Amino acid sequence: MSAVRKVLIVGGGIGGLSAAIALRQSGVEVDVVEICKEWKIYHVGIVVQANFIRAMAALGIADAAVAAGFPYKGLRICDTQGNIKAELSGAPLAGEHYPTNLGLTRPALHEVLYAAATEAGARIRLGTTFSEIEQTADQVIVRFTDGSQNTYDLVVGADGVYSKVRSQVFGDQYKPRFTGQGVWRYNLPRPPDLMHSHMYEGKPGGKAGFTPLTADSLYVLSVFEEPGNPFFPPQTLAEEFRKRLEGYGGLIPHMREQITDPEKVVYRPLEALLMPAPWYRGRVLLIGDAAHATTPHMGQGAAQAVEDAVVLGELCGQPELTLTKVLEQFMARRYERCKFINQGSVQIGEWEQRPSPEANFAGLIAKMIEVTAEPI
Repeated sequence: MSAVRKVLIVGGGIGGLSAAIALRQSGVEVDVVEICKEWKIYHVGIVVQANFIRAMAALGIADAAVAAGFPYKGLRICDTQGNIKAELSGAPLAGEHYPTNLGLTRPALHEVLYAAATEAGARIRLGTTFSEIEQTADQVIVRFTDGSQNTYDLVVGADGVYSKVRSQVFGDQYKPRFTGQGVWRYNLPRPPDLMHSHMYEGKPGGKAGFTPLTADSLYVLSVFEEPGNPFFPPQTLAEEFRKRLEGYGGLIPHMREQITDPEKVVYRPLEALLMPAPWYRGRVLLIGDAAHATTPHMGQGAAQAVEDAVVLGELCGQPELTLTKVLEQFMARRYERCKFINQGSVQIGEWEQRPSPEANFAGLIAKMIEVTAEPI
């Protein structure tokens, strides 16, 4: 019999729902609590690569994920005027009939994950979270904000960069730090012949680009230096985004003039966090952004959270492993990989803000493709 029979997951985002699916595949009883009373999913796009699709295949939902998005051919790195400098793409890690790159909206990905988690038998409660976590030698006693109480073999904190599980169990010394940049996004119609993601380099302080999301849509983005982590009044967001796209050529001027509705601009400051190993204390484990929040420079944040989930589910399904061995092997398989992604992503942002002769964006992205192609 497995040492992990019943798990609580705190947080119903990408990592939490993926973990619910993976654990249910291993026969583990799963409760998920999500503090929001209703799902609040930003209507923005994400780009995912072959290792994400491979992880989706391990969860049995790769076909649904691909159908929900738009497979594109790879990343083109351009100068500020849109001239192509390099083109990168990985191998089809999930199998030859799966793409190596996929754009999709966060709501579409959420629908795939939520449907699979509920179908697998995970119990999901909205508007509820924990109020107290008490550990003993052989269980975790959890009291919830709705007044209920339950016991678990393991608690998984998948509650994001400002994780309350992390602060409850590890204290307040581990906090995300602002990296000096913010990311701006806006969804637009996709030109029919746009089959690549494009990233424009060269403008001091950041970059801009665009990526296909669906057969009909794309998102245009800017990652830009934002000294002092300023607050932008909501009514100014479209104007501010357009300012950050000034000076670029290619297709960006045409996209820039279409950014008119401030309510459709999604802006967030970029923050990073890398917890030192181990990411567990007793019977409580952190995954995803709660342990290793990264910036989007490598497009790997979602993939690393899903890989966490796949590895955890696999290990919890091995009856010969004690909980201690499960957690030790989880860290052995996840820490260095997530550390590379975290530090590499932050490094690209540093190069953008403080240009260096040693900067090699294309080389670091190529290394990322190599690293993430390795088994998880």
